[in-house]
Amino acid sequence: MLIVGTPVASGMQVFGLIGNPVEHSLSPPMHEAAYEALGLDARYVTFEPDPGGLATALDGAAALGVAGLNVTIPFKQDVLELVEADDLARRIGAVNTVDFATDPPRGYNTDAAGVTRALDHNGVAVDGADAVVVGAGGAGRAVAFALADAGAAVHVANRTEAKAEELADAVGATGGGLDSLERVREADLLVNATSVGMEEDATPVPADYLHADLAVMDAVYAPIETRLLREAAAAGADTVDGAWMLLFQGVEAFERWTGRDAPVEAMNEALRARL
Repeated sequence: MLIVGTPVASGMQVFGLIGNPVEHSLSPPMHEAAYEALGLDARYVTFEPDPGGLATALDGAAALGVAGLNVTIPFKQDVLELVEADDLARRIGAVNTVDFATDPPRGYNTDAAGVTRALDHNGVAVDGADAVVVGAGGAGRAVAFALADAGAAVHVANRTEAKAEELADAVGATGGGLDSLERVREADLLVNATSVGMEEDATPVPADYLHADLAVMDAVYAPIETRLLREAAAAGADTVDGAWMLLFQGVEAFERWTGRDAPVEAMNEALRARL
C-alpha cells in the first residue's frame, strides 16, 4: 500500500518510509521541510506493505526508482538480510535506513547517530562518560552501541537481567537487572531506552537517584517532557528530550541519501510543530 501526501512528478527524487503501521509517522513533515529549505525536487512518501511483503516491497521500490527508505516496525530486523548492511547495523541487529544508490542497496542504522548527535547538539560529552542505559530492546541496543563506540563506559539495566547481560557482552559493557539502577547515583549520563513514560506518567528511574552532575536523555518523545525529564530537571540535571534523537536519526538519513548537510533547524521546527 502506498500513501502519498503530495503528488510525485516525473524527475523528482523519491524517498520514504516503510513500515506497518506508518500513518502517524513524524518523518514525512521533517523530511519534506528539508527539501523545501534546500529547494530540492524531492518528495517523502510512506509505504505500508503486509508484514510478509517486505522483500517484494523493496524490490518494487528499487524498480520504481525510489532513492532511499527509512525502515520502521516491524521490518527493522528482517531487512538486514535483504540489503548490504554496514558493520554497525549488523552489530545492532537492525537497519532503519536503506540507500538504493548501489546494487544491492546499502543498509544503515541511523538511530545510533541520532543518539550521539543529539547529545553533542545539546552539549553533553560522551567520550569518557560513565553511562547507564535503561532497556535492552531495539532502542536500547542502538543506544548502547552508540555510546560505547563513542567512548563511554556503559552499564545496561533491564527488567530481564539475562537480556541486559547479553547486550552488555555484545557491546563490551556491564549489565544487570533494575536493581542495578543505583549506579545512576554515580553516573554522568543516563538514557532511557524503554517506553516507560509514554502511556502513563511513570518513570523507569527513582527520582532520588538523579543528581545535578547528571545528563539525562529520554528516547520517549510523546509526551515531549516525560516524568523522568521533569524529575531530572528538578534535581538539577541537564535534560535532552526524545525529539532530538528522532530528529538526528532523520538528519543522518537525509545526509546519507543526498550527500548534503541537512537543514537541521528547518527539520526541527517541522518535527516539533507536530508534537
